[in-house]
Amino acid sequence: MPKVEHQDATVLTDDEVRTLDAHWRAANYLAAGQIYLMANPLLREPLRPEHIKPRLLGHWGTSPGLNLVYTHLNRVIKARGTDALAIWGPGHGGPSVLANSWLEGTYSETYPDVSRDGEGMERLFRQFSFPGGVPSHVAPETPGSIHEGGELGYSLSHAYGAAFDNPDLVVACVIGDGEAETGPLAASWHSNKFLDPVRDGAVLPILHLNGYKIANPTVLSRLPEHELDELLRGYGHAPIHVTGDDPLTVHRAMAHALDEALDRIALLQNSAREDGVTERPRWPVIVLRTPKGWTGPAEVDGLPVEGTWRAHQVPLAGVRENPDHLRQLETWLRSYHPERLFDADGRPVADVLACVPEGDHRLGATPHANGGVLLRELPVPSLDRFAVPVDKPGTTLHEPTRILGDLLQEIMKDTSHRRDFRLVGPDETASNRLQAVFDASGKAWQGIVLPVDEHLDRHGRVLEILSEHTCQGWLEGYLLTGRHGLFSSYEAFVHIVDSMVNQHIKWLKTSRELPWRAPIASLNYLLTSHVWRQDHNGFSHQDPGFVDHVLNKSPEVVRVYLPPDANTLLSVADHALRSKDYVNVIVAGKQPCFDWLSMDAARAHCARGAGIWEWAGTENGGEPDVVLACAGDVPTQEVLAAAQLLRRNLPDLAVRVVNVVDMARLMPREEHPHGMSDFEYDGLFTKDKPVIFAYHGYPWLIHRLAYRRTGHKNLHVRGYKESGTTTTPFDMVVRNDLDRYRLVMDVIDRVPGLAVRAASVRQQMADARSRHQAWIREHGTDLPEVADWGWNA
Repeated sequence: MPKVEHQDATVLTDDEVRTLDAHWRAANYLAAGQIYLMANPLLREPLRPEHIKPRLLGHWGTSPGLNLVYTHLNRVIKARGTDALAIWGPGHGGPSVLANSWLEGTYSETYPDVSRDGEGMERLFRQFSFPGGVPSHVAPETPGSIHEGGELGYSLSHAYGAAFDNPDLVVACVIGDGEAETGPLAASWHSNKFLDPVRDGAVLPILHLNGYKIANPTVLSRLPEHELDELLRGYGHAPIHVTGDDPLTVHRAMAHALDEALDRIALLQNSAREDGVTERPRWPVIVLRTPKGWTGPAEVDGLPVEGTWRAHQVPLAGVRENPDHLRQLETWLRSYHPERLFDADGRPVADVLACVPEGDHRLGATPHANGGVLLRELPVPSLDRFAVPVDKPGTTLHEPTRILGDLLQEIMKDTSHRRDFRLVGPDETASNRLQAVFDASGKAWQGIVLPVDEHLDRHGRVLEILSEHTCQGWLEGYLLTGRHGLFSSYEAFVHIVDSMVNQHIKWLKTSRELPWRAPIASLNYLLTSHVWRQDHNGFSHQDPGFVDHVLNKSPEVVRVYLPPDANTLLSVADHALRSKDYVNVIVAGKQPCFDWLSMDAARAHCARGAGIWEWAGTENGGEPDVVLACAGDVPTQEVLAAAQLLRRNLPDLAVRVVNVVDMARLMPREEHPHGMSDFEYDGLFTKDKPVIFAYHGYPWLIHRLAYRRTGHKNLHVRGYKESGTTTTPFDMVVRNDLDRYRLVMDVIDRVPGLAVRAASVRQQMADARSRHQAWIREHGTDLPEVADWGWNA
């Protein structure tokens, strides 16, 4: 490997190189110690098997490179007073980030029992990947972190999310060469086309090429340098290379690279902010090539390790059992000369701490990595200004998301000076009827603008890119650094971020258990263009399963809402936008939908989460013969149409109509904070009466949520059963047996005594379904009695 590039590197004095190397060696020692040692942390006695952890976990291979970056970020932050945040994409390198936060003192300030001395070092070592300790990744427990990195691909989008509307912040993002192979990371390189050099901060990607993944070479590390340069320049970056394996020479090169990168960033920002330059900047990127497992064992059992895939995790695996491995480990650890790095009490010596910044400038102490301390309440205006008037249920129609768009436009306007609210989505803001926001903010765009383009704005706060992964990563980074936002998506395609939302939910669950982590604004999804109104796009666009996925997750974190009309959507959105530390999923239609509840009634209904719509039923204060339940806008309309048919055809039947907005209400209180007690559930749905439940999504979710309830055997659920195509709106519900006629047939089939007494009514319902099939094939539209239906009790 060539020793180094940039022979004209920033000139460091020998003393500066010596102290930087001392810090780096100390971090390497601490990283290796966490993987191996549970006692004798300073090697004050010969290493014995009982000093070694019984289970060796962790990843050494990436740690020396991360330590190098951390050390040199310390230098430039201290020298320049830079406000910086670091994203560690190779999340398996948790030992290095823990080591560096311990060295700078933030770890001991956060966890006083892990003091910055020999006793604390032993605790630091023992707790790593140990029962009752801390994970091997850069996790919520790690001071200075907003990115876990256990699942790879999201570091760069998180970094850009952190930089948006943070004009004084530099976000250094280390991207591992394994992570660089993922689709989400590849798409997120385009984030620089959305970064405003005037109103946003800067992102400095550091592509760390150590050559290998777990067992294979990495794609980018094997590209010739000119080819990699072409790729990075094509992404819009100006690459700066640092390549080497001689530590002292690499220190000089890395110092030069960071100085050059930060000088370029300052120049680009000043040109835009002071001189009015509008050309899209070509931001710097550092390409760092160092050996995998650098400074670790060169060979083990006659096989090469350093600089190969064998260094990925634990280079010496049989230390307790194999005396040769134990001797090799001791030689490796002593090669860092811990006796020169730590004093008699185990505290870092002055040379080790010479590069460390002070106070909140330390990477582990930046408030941007604990965004809740920076969070301001979102100014959500009074809903009464946006509510639709409802004199009688089911007589007027509005597009719910268009009404929500008016509310979001006001929020965008009221945060125009604060710049702490963003709307993100994959090219669908207008499609989802939220275009009112463009009256307050355009769409962020730093590229070429043509006369035909609309709403593009170099300073815009609406973010659209046709990559759900990037949208999610941007918003997560934005929220984790103390701001607010909403992610709008077609319902079927939000599944693309299934795995990402898993990670965010896990982060929130763990953060809630850490008293020093301040609550952040919730991650809010608006899922629209949903399954029942994707009749024009067809089967590929029809999938309501994201709700199932989310409700499997930590109940203290997840919330799912299915508002049935415009006013309930406003009420739910108001709650979600004000909330903290949740993942809120709101499913609402964008097509014209009947207005059922006034604003006051909507507030009360949403506060209950589930309730009886007395005006829709025929109980008249008595016990119902059957319960018609619904969740979702289209199922609600079909249930009310079925209730009207029952009222007309079976006037003596006592029907109760129950609408569910908050899906977690169906769960037992012991399973979810919003769950109902058995007394509440039985009072609402009865213990022994048939319940016909029309649900927005897959029917078995309702059974899963309610399987412990007394009346579960009487529960019959209709929902989406994977029958879709390009067809009429009503045919979608007929195809899935969710239509009003089928619901009436279900009531007749399940209420004792009705099968014989109401046989002619059932036959009428079956005939209506047949008439529907013939009509749509001839006319291409729904039956007039369906298309022109309205509530008339």
